[in-house]
Amino acid sequence: MSPELLAVSFALLSAISWGAGDFSGGVAARRLNPYLIALLVHATGLLLFTLLALLRGEAFQPSDIPWSLGAGLAGCVGLVFLYRAFEAGQMGLAAPIAGVVGAGLAALVGVVLEGFPAPLQLLGFGVGLLGVWLAARPEGGAASRGLAYAFLAGLGFGGYFTLINQVEGLFWPSALAKLTATTLMLGLVGRLGLLRREARLATSLGLVVLAGLLDAGGNLLFLAAAQAGRLDVAAVISSLYPAFTALLAWGLLRERLGRSQTVGVLLSLVAIALIASG
Repeated sequence: MSPELLAVSFALLSAISWGAGDFSGGVAARRLNPYLIALLVHATGLLLFTLLALLRGEAFQPSDIPWSLGAGLAGCVGLVFLYRAFEAGQMGLAAPIAGVVGAGLAALVGVVLEGFPAPLQLLGFGVGLLGVWLAARPEGGAASRGLAYAFLAGLGFGGYFTLINQVEGLFWPSALAKLTATTLMLGLVGRLGLLRREARLATSLGLVVLAGLLDAGGNLLFLAAAQAGRLDVAAVISSLYPAFTALLAWGLLRERLGRSQTVGVLLSLVAIALIASG
């Protein structure tokens, strides 16, 4: 298999894993505090990546430390705001907006690192902006708040894509990024006293652990895709994850969107496909 095809395959698998993980985390976010969910998701990934690094005997690269720390911070911000968006609004609406913003930011960084994007990618930017505008039309505080959170989540994910692409290793950089995010969330959750106040944790723990494993799988597959091919291709194809989140939300939760919102979501997904095909 050629490196290009391998990169696309890894990126698509990453999108599936992230989409299912976001759905699991989004369902949990309707029962538990999103900060607590983000902590447990990151902690699950930390344990998994550390175990894989030790089992594989991967050498630790000191040069990966600053990139991993930055990626962990960006990923932590992205996941927290995504769960806040899910808590405030519909998963099928918030996930595509976060995906478009994250993919667009990574593609813009790719312009600097790897040259100007193809015409289809430029078209994708325009379609994505239109999709975000249409999706943002519904009125109401919760909807507006959810859209703002989704946009901030996309910025966090775009930062993660860009920073983690700079590392040389595989499991140790991912573990260090998760350690950074886990430490940040542990401090926040401890300061807010959420572990003491959250009585429903035991009933949703399995769902949160599943979200953590799927999120970690998406992270690992994205990094493998970025190392096998171009950053922008890996990032934008991985950002197809909202399609899987929206599909699960539609099929399992029977979520419904208004006409304008539906068009906005579809355009957002088309934009990601255009950016990837370019």
